[in-house]
Amino acid sequence: MSLSDAIDYAVANHPNIRLARLNLRDAEWQIKENLATALPQLNLGVHYSYFIQQPAIPAEALGFPGEEGETLTLALRNNLGAKISVNQLLFSSSYFSGIKAARIYKDYAALELDAAIEDLTQEVRDAYIPALLLTESIIVLDSNIVNQEKLLGETRAIYKAGFVEQLDVDRMDLISSTIRTQRESLVRQREILIDVFKFAINMPVKDEVVLSDDLEGLLEQYADVNVEEELDYQSRADYATRLKLRELNQVQVELYEKDWMPTVGLFASYDPSFQGNNQLYWIPSAIAGISVTMPIYDGGLSKAKQERAIISAMEVEEQTNMMLRGYDLEIENARNQYRNAFLQVKDQERNLALAERIHDTSLKKFKAGVGSSFEVTQAQSDFYESQSLLVQARYELLESIVAFNKALGR
Repeated sequence: MSLSDAIDYAVANHPNIRLARLNLRDAEWQIKENLATALPQLNLGVHYSYFIQQPAIPAEALGFPGEEGETLTLALRNNLGAKISVNQLLFSSSYFSGIKAARIYKDYAALELDAAIEDLTQEVRDAYIPALLLTESIIVLDSNIVNQEKLLGETRAIYKAGFVEQLDVDRMDLISSTIRTQRESLVRQREILIDVFKFAINMPVKDEVVLSDDLEGLLEQYADVNVEEELDYQSRADYATRLKLRELNQVQVELYEKDWMPTVGLFASYDPSFQGNNQLYWIPSAIAGISVTMPIYDGGLSKAKQERAIISAMEVEEQTNMMLRGYDLEIENARNQYRNAFLQVKDQERNLALAERIHDTSLKKFKAGVGSSFEVTQAQSDFYESQSLLVQARYELLESIVAFNKALGR
């Protein structure tokens, strides 16, 4: 996997991204749900009731003539019918606020998805590059092992010819053994970092993966850096998300400011039914009307909700200001980190060239019999260390470029 492959894999498979996409879909359906409340609501029902004991009142209580104890039944024993009802919302301030809030929330969910992708991309980079560093270090050690084994073989041949001592052979053998031990340690560390990388992209640990990028290639890929470029806050996904959250809070405040406005609705129903005792009679009914409700006094409930919404909006404002100050600090630190890393790479490149020249000169003197093995081993140690330091410096430069791009919202 290249770094771009790893990012694509993570975006396609990571649960955080799937959850963010589900939130966006939920926001889309929330808009449809809110819109549906203003559409006609049609209901159909069927009912049947049987009076086990019918309500009745004495006839004399109503002033009707009759025998003593005679009663008037107030309900028929059987009642069978159906009902069709229609309700239509005509006006509600909370409805319009709800639609506005739902649409803003959809934008908020989309920005949250962008922010989740941005965070995941950075997480994958942070997991990929350290594992790649160890891969590069192992490649350098493999090259040194080959060279050291060749030199060890030559030193043994010179020893057999009687031109060097056993001590010289032992020194070369010790360096060879030390490099191999370092390589084995780095391989084990890389395995750990590879597992961390798999976790970052949500890949099963049992799957095999090979990192195909190299530090120099990534440095070339990210080489186009203008360290003086200014930050546009709007390019940061989390800042855009914060602005949408501020809009949501403002809608909430407006909702409670208009809670005094009436809610107007239209209703109609038709209820064809059969009623009777031993014989059923067709007794249909129909009704239509309009309803208007307006709050008069709620004990201060709406006022409390409004004040809490205002406080939430103020909290978001303070958090946004803190975020902007954090951005300014982050971009400035990233600039300084890049400048230092760039100079460090140049210094290590010069040091490596110098260490390589000293190493080659010491080796030629040793093979010519005018230099000691101690000089060679010391030069080798400096040369190998310079190689490692250059790899580390390039890694830090790459990390500084990634950090700078992240600070710019890229």
